[in-house]
Amino acid sequence: MKRVMRILLFLTLSVVLLVSCKQKPVEPKSQTQLLLGTVCTITLYDKSGNTEFDLAFDRIDEIEHLMSIHLDDSELAEVNRASGVHPVVVSEETFTVIKLALEIAELSDGAFDPTIGPLVKLWDISGSNNVPLDEEIKALLPLVDYKLVVLDEEASSVYLPAQGMALDLGGIAKGWAADEAGRILSEHKGIVNLGGNVLVMGSKPDSSPWRIGIQDPDNGRGFYIGIVDLIDQTLVTSGPYERFFEHEGTIYHHILDTETGYPVVSPLTSVSIITTRSVIADGLSTAVYALGPERGLELVNRLDGIEAILLTEDRSIYVSEGILDGSVALNITNPEYTIVNK
Repeated sequence: MKRVMRILLFLTLSVVLLVSCKQKPVEPKSQTQLLLGTVCTITLYDKSGNTEFDLAFDRIDEIEHLMSIHLDDSELAEVNRASGVHPVVVSEETFTVIKLALEIAELSDGAFDPTIGPLVKLWDISGSNNVPLDEEIKALLPLVDYKLVVLDEEASSVYLPAQGMALDLGGIAKGWAADEAGRILSEHKGIVNLGGNVLVMGSKPDSSPWRIGIQDPDNGRGFYIGIVDLIDQTLVTSGPYERFFEHEGTIYHHILDTETGYPVVSPLTSVSIITTRSVIADGLSTAVYALGPERGLELVNRLDGIEAILLTEDRSIYVSEGILDGSVALNITNPEYTIVNK
């Protein structure tokens, strides 16, 4: 009898210890800063202090000061000032991002082109409501040609051979920054959101996938057309609805056609790219938008590990092969949208 009582007492104590040792869910911590011209938010769902946030935001700030076209003391600004004059030696990572941008330009036949800089400055979509003169646009078009950029790997130098040429990494640098923030925070579970560039680290604390919304471009933030499940992946969305102005009844947005110099005319309202590297997703989202539904999907389906969700004005959804076969789970939550390329 005494032996039975001892066993019962032991079991009772074991249960008490297990219950007392069970950890309470950690409240998520979130911090936001304005960097790279957008709202950058990092949310961590495990134990973390301010140090982790500081390291990640400092890294994003460092990248902005290397690659921003808007900062006079950035490496990119130095490259652009030296156009037609001499090559400029840049850091290894600026060189790497420029090289990646040129590779995506080649993949997309120039639909994405980092030498779009002169036209970006001319249009000044975020700061001006004026439409440039047609002759101003045509005068700059010869400067938009990624094939002219001269890279010297050994010297880590970049040369723009025509005076007035300018690189703009705005369509890819946010992705690089998201990847770097994710690398710094790789031991944590959480989400990096750099103004539409979303990167998730691991799975949720309960080991389930993160559920990330695809914004409805016809409504404000918080309205979604569907949800995708992601683990250790990134989702980057591009569309004309974020940065634009209206002039005499016409909408002019920030995604410029590298052939005409005007904003891209497309039935697409949004392009979301899903993969493991945000820098690749960033460049491809712009490229696919510029290419349009058919050519854009053709490009995505040629690439391994890349998926895409394309939305159009008539609320049709075009998706890549990996979404059609369920490799990436998409749950459509807005019944007004329908997948049309099943």
